[in-house]
Amino acid sequence: MNEDHLNLEIRKFLKKVGITSQRIVESHIKKAIEAGSLKIGESVDIEMKLTMKDLNIDHVISDKLTIE
Repeated sequence: MNEDHLNLEIRKFLKKVGITSQRIVESHIKKAIEAGSLKIGESVDIEMKLTMKDLNIDHVISDKLTIE
């Protein structure tokens, strides 16, 4: 296995995930603040699920974002 190639492929995928996810999260938080359903000082629960279908893997990462 070419580990350098694998590393690059994973990094390309994670870059796509990171950029897209950040835009979606920011957009929805801004809309919620504008709509009044979310206020400064509140927190939102966030969760990301990583699925590798061919390897039958599901991994969930959860956290809380505090809005300032």
